[in-house]
Amino acid sequence: MKDQRISIIESALNLVSETKSHKLFLFLNTAQECRWFLKSGLAAKDNVVLVIPKTLDIPEPELKDAGVEIIRSWAGNQSRFSRIKYAFLHGVLQDIIHTDSKVVCVLGPWGKSHLDTVTIHDLALSWSEDFPFEPQPLVTHKAFNIIMAVVDIALDIGALGREGKPVGTTFVIGDAESVLKLSHQAVFNPFKGYPKSERIITRPEVVESIKELAKLDGAFVISDAGVVEAAGRHLDARSIVTKQLRGLGSRHRAAAGITRMTKAVSVVVSESTGRVTIFEKGHIISTLEPVISRRLV
Repeated sequence: MKDQRISIIESALNLVSETKSHKLFLFLNTAQECRWFLKSGLAAKDNVVLVIPKTLDIPEPELKDAGVEIIRSWAGNQSRFSRIKYAFLHGVLQDIIHTDSKVVCVLGPWGKSHLDTVTIHDLALSWSEDFPFEPQPLVTHKAFNIIMAVVDIALDIGALGREGKPVGTTFVIGDAESVLKLSHQAVFNPFKGYPKSERIITRPEVVESIKELAKLDGAFVISDAGVVEAAGRHLDARSIVTKQLRGLGSRHRAAAGITRMTKAVSVVVSESTGRVTIFEKGHIISTLEPVISRRLV
């Protein structure tokens, strides 16, 4: 009897052809699944992109030798649509797909080995308000790679909180000079006085400091170059209320407001749900939903 996973992937590949889609994104969770796929004969098919956790312990040459494109995803548990949106953003960042691409996705539950879901997405078309996704503003932003690094930190905070407690916080990325003019220190700035080279958002020690400082009131301000300019910053920009923002709290409205008055992008972690919301020009352009079952609340 044919492996059910092979039947699902073959059907999805047919769907790629029939719908003139650009890629098939195959979400796998373990090194064992990856090696099964590489031996299945399906790796030789065109247009297959493997989406695997960043922490997956499998040698890159082993994957590259098979000729399969790879997207390394945030290693935690997200809802299925969140995993798809995250992969799309990194697919654009890696120039695997574009903002007008059509993509077929095959995935199963996070952390499980079976596949049970096939979806098709045209990135050029509107997504629902429940699952907003408008990648173009992020992709064209000069700090796109920095924004994605911040998104990873935000997902960690949303999923795990800090010391077992839920944490909500705000990151404002880009146009730092304007953001600083439209904000003030709510608490002492712990990044003040350090050289720029020691405040880069991708440095592991900076990431850990941010996760610890996320418990403080106020926002993090990060430059286009990825330098953390300040923490504990109160945003003075007028908060806005729109139909899209209805039901969201002051943190989200202030984050939306600062992006309407500057060229910055805001990333907000909800304390109550762990959801990560990305704002640009006062609008929600994407939400990502980490599953917080590992968080002690």
